[in-house]
Amino acid sequence: MNLTDHFLIAMPNMEDPFFSGSVVYLCEHNDEGALGIVINKPSPVTMDLVFEAAGAETPEQFKGEWVMMGGPVQIDRGFVVHTPPGNWQSSLLVNDEIAMTTSRDIIEQLGKAEDAEKAIVSIGYSNWGAGQLEAELADNSWLTVPADQHILFELPYESRYAAAFAKLGVSPATLMKGAGHA
Repeated sequence: MNLTDHFLIAMPNMEDPFFSGSVVYLCEHNDEGALGIVINKPSPVTMDLVFEAAGAETPEQFKGEWVMMGGPVQIDRGFVVHTPPGNWQSSLLVNDEIAMTTSRDIIEQLGKAEDAEKAIVSIGYSNWGAGQLEAELADNSWLTVPADQHILFELPYESRYAAAFAKLGVSPATLMKGAGHA
């Protein structure tokens, strides 16, 4: 099973306070584990502050946008999921159209259509060790669906959870929060 370029959708009964109500975009999934970023939980930081810290002017499409809380790992570091992949100092190619970059050089180029047309910036990332995500899937903690660039890059963050569920043809409200017995 390879869930790279898929969304993980937290089940409504998810008890982990960080992942409750979250949608995770998986950038890598293999025998060694999985890595992704939460795409629907804003941090207290806006993109304006990111560009200001880099000494760059905020491109129009990023003004007032929130940096996401990508996960509980390395919350002192930024991660950019973007299209097109480009050629950066430190990138992980997700597919032919999307990459995740951790090097600072991308911030200066964000907003230039030829370099990084669409992007989500996060603080931290989400990580699962070998077999850990598979165990969580077996425990019905997550649903999976192939990722959708419209949801990933274009929808407001507060609409992404319901939109990811809609790709499965269900609403979070229709799922039972506990199992019943006859």
